[in-house]
Amino acid sequence: MENTKGISRAGFLAGAAAVGLAAAVVPAGQAAATGREPERRGLKHRGVVYTVGAGETPGTAWSAARMREDVRVIRDELHADTVDVTGDGVDRLTATAAEAAERGLHVWLQPTLGDVPEREILDGIAECGRFAERLRRHGASVDFSVGCEFWLFVPGIVPGETVLDRVGNLQKGTVDMEKMRRRLARFTAKAAAVGRSVFHGRLSYAAAQDEEFEPVDWNLFDVVGIDYYSYHRRHADYVRELRRYLRWGKPLAITEFGTCAYVGAPEAGGMGWDIVDYTKEPHEIKGDLVRSERTQAAYLVDLLDVFESMGLYAAMVFEFLTADAPHRPDNPRYDLDLASYGITKAIKDRPDDPASDWHWEPKEAFHALARRYGRRAASGPRGDHG
Repeated sequence: MENTKGISRAGFLAGAAAVGLAAAVVPAGQAAATGREPERRGLKHRGVVYTVGAGETPGTAWSAARMREDVRVIRDELHADTVDVTGDGVDRLTATAAEAAERGLHVWLQPTLGDVPEREILDGIAECGRFAERLRRHGASVDFSVGCEFWLFVPGIVPGETVLDRVGNLQKGTVDMEKMRRRLARFTAKAAAVGRSVFHGRLSYAAAQDEEFEPVDWNLFDVVGIDYYSYHRRHADYVRELRRYLRWGKPLAITEFGTCAYVGAPEAGGMGWDIVDYTKEPHEIKGDLVRSERTQAAYLVDLLDVFESMGLYAAMVFEFLTADAPHRPDNPRYDLDLASYGITKAIKDRPDDPASDWHWEPKEAFHALARRYGRRAASGPRGDHG
């Protein structure tokens, strides 16, 4: 039964950026190769992050019917072979994972529960893991991730009852970082043990790419998972940076990568969303940004080229849709989709009504990915069952 609550992904991005982590980039000179490159070339799994949640307004509340249609589109029109099902609410997570598996997609199931007691988070991991194992035993291709950046989501690692409290304490510099890392390691080990106890396929975790801040013992997992938001002008610099994650001798999954649809967004990395003035009602875009869906599409394709060339295990673009950041083609000042990493744009029937019905339309990034994924799909399946 669903007994969890959580925070929105927008809240996570806000917190990560606020402490300077979302855009963390290791200098190229420090990213020397320490692991062997895999012999295989080309990604094994190509997909998209699909975030589930209660919705931040009545108009964006979760809908099973909408989810089923979205999953169909992800398979038949985006031509992805993988869905990263993440968010909060065990019922929502498992229903979406089941739909993806039923349609023959590879499932990367990742509960992201926050601002609840540690025991509830571990119970949520166990419940989702048991469901993932049932899917696997019935022949579905499934990987299970026990969570995402625990330092932010799990109370007790960084002092503070809520995400905003924890971010505030980090900003003030009052956090004992050594103690924080010990607590993080302890909880990560607990989560991995719970995952192992219920799921017998490939186990993973989604970590921030700042390894100094969030060191992870990848011996606990089968797949290294990294949320990746770097920007480089040369492909070789991406490769040099990513090779450091191969030193564990394990498959590497890019659990998130993406950018927003305006000129200059890729350079902003994980802080590309930080262009909205939330102190105003209605919220509005700061500055005079130039919308450019082509910029978003080009960045995603460039990174896919890098991931393909390295033969990585998986890459999941962030994200399919950000329903709470609607597009306003009639008024650029209120075009909150500019702050979205979605490859589709939400459009309300009544832009000024929070409860308005809405639909999504594909961005150029959707079409660019569909062409790329479609070509790979046409060359034959490469995935296997977990």
